[in-house]
Amino acid sequence: MLPTSAPEPGIDRVATALASCLPALARSLERQVDRDAAIPKPPEAQLALLRHVAAHDGITVREAAEALLMKPNNVSALVRQLTEQDLIERRQDATDKRVAHLHLTSTAQREIAEVDQVMSAHVARALRAMTDGELDALGSALGALQALDERLRRSAA
Repeated sequence: MLPTSAPEPGIDRVATALASCLPALARSLERQVDRDAAIPKPPEAQLALLRHVAAHDGITVREAAEALLMKPNNVSALVRQLTEQDLIERRQDATDKRVAHLHLTSTAQREIAEVDQVMSAHVARALRAMTDGELDALGSALGALQALDERLRRSAA
C-alpha cells in the first residue's frame, strides 16, 4: 500500500522524472535495436522471459511468473508462442508430468546474444559521447537504480 502522506517535493520530482525517463530510454533503445539487429527483437515480455530462462535453466512456468511479476497464464501464453518459434523447449518433469521445465533452444541463445550485443553497442556509443561527469553520475546511480528496482519488486509481489 502507498503511504498516505504527501511525498517531499524532491522525491516527487525525482519519482516523476524517473517514471517518464526510464520508459522513454527503453523505447529509444528498442527503436535502434529494431533498426540495426539482423533479427527482429522479440517483444519486451518475450525477451524478459527468454533472458530469465537463460539465467535459470529448467525453471517452471510458475517460478518464471513469480520472478517476472507476471500472471502464470500470461507466461504460459508466452511459452506457447516461444515454443512455436523454436526459442523455448518444454521438458516434462521426471516425477510430476503436469510440470514442465523451460530451456532455451540454441536458436534463442544466438538471438538473445545478438540483440544484447546490438543493445550494448548502442548504449556504449551513447556513453562515449558523454562527459566524464555524466559517466560518473550514471555509474553512481546504478546501485541506487538496482535498489529502487528491488523495492518496487517487493511492493509488487
